[in-house]
Amino acid sequence: MLTTLILIFVVAYAAIALEHPLKINKAASALICAGLLWTIYAVSLGDTHLLGEQLGESLMTTAQIVFFLMGAMAIVEVVDAHDGFEVITSRIRTQKLSTLMWLVGFVTFFLSAILDNLTTTIVMVSLMRKLLDKHDDRLLFAGIIVIAANSGGAWSPMGDVTTTMLWIGGQITALAVIKGVLLPAMVSMLVPLGISAYLLRGRAVVAPQRVDGGNELPSTAFESNLMFFMGLGILVAVPAFKTLTHLPPFMGIMFGLGILWLVGDLLHRKKQEEAKQHLTLAHALTRIDMGSLVFFIGILLSVATLEHTHILTALAQWLEQTVGRQDVIVMIIGVASAIVDNVPLVAASMGMYSLSDFPPDHFLWEFMAYCAGTGGSMLIIGSAAGIAAMGLEKIHFFWYVKKISGLALAGYLAGAATYLVQYRLLH
Repeated sequence: MLTTLILIFVVAYAAIALEHPLKINKAASALICAGLLWTIYAVSLGDTHLLGEQLGESLMTTAQIVFFLMGAMAIVEVVDAHDGFEVITSRIRTQKLSTLMWLVGFVTFFLSAILDNLTTTIVMVSLMRKLLDKHDDRLLFAGIIVIAANSGGAWSPMGDVTTTMLWIGGQITALAVIKGVLLPAMVSMLVPLGISAYLLRGRAVVAPQRVDGGNELPSTAFESNLMFFMGLGILVAVPAFKTLTHLPPFMGIMFGLGILWLVGDLLHRKKQEEAKQHLTLAHALTRIDMGSLVFFIGILLSVATLEHTHILTALAQWLEQTVGRQDVIVMIIGVASAIVDNVPLVAASMGMYSLSDFPPDHFLWEFMAYCAGTGGSMLIIGSAAGIAAMGLEKIHFFWYVKKISGLALAGYLAGAATYLVQYRLLH
């Protein structure tokens, strides 16, 4: 059974990677993969009660991520409908692509630590549509945004789901992971950012022409500012909401979505239906890329099967026996997180290494926070940020491999070397 499950996952993964040559939507491949894996597992398991518990657990985890993503995308869309991003774009005066690249990289890096890498990617990729007219330029910037967002999320307890898992599980403490991982994470961002900015030197920014919305009336300055700062405020408040209430992040984003919906309805209640229709949150929900959300559901449920069948745990144990060195094992886990979702990989590692043997803030946990957080940048489907960018800008898998993966690998290795040198100097 295990061999069959692995084979199906590999074939489905290949179909996802070859989406454009095959002309088969990646969501279809992911859903078929999830259906086949769970069907085979259900037939072979025979214990309907245990199966129901495991499926319910996987569904709850998947739904939380998807609801969070849906809420964040809706907030971004409604801010965009009100021309809210003009608050930022109107203040960016640079005409050089290289300067813009540096600016976008640093904003993404630190914003990702405050919000999270997924939300930050959605916001920044949407912002690039307002600043760049050429699709090729937007693709390159989207790739750098994915790298910067994942690097920024790795050193913050709120910035990346794997770092959050380690933080909640007691493997790391907030202050220690910030002190230990901030510099390596920044290096992993600076290397690809510097190379990209150097390649873009001398090129000018080509801004898109503002398209007349026809019958759609533009928002007032007050409406744009209000919706922008409310939207950003809600996204920023989600980590605080989680800390105070101990509720999952999707509850915070849905609560904020309701508040934004209420404010929007009150703001436009005196307008004619035709004038306010494109500004409503109900309209923003129709603009969400549901295909990407469905793909996300399929891939997460597929990986959950590999977790429940202990395939990932067996892989971690095999690495321990074969490799032996902790630093090399953690770096391999980071590279593997570009292929398989980093959440179950980190979860398997947390179960494999006990806190009694590896106490909080041990080298293993801090280095894992860095590697699992930044390693996913090496492939477009290796992180939630990459999947979001893939859906928003229709990035081809092999284009990313050709243009971005090498940059991400260089940054990953440079950051890892920085952490190892830093650790030896401080310990």
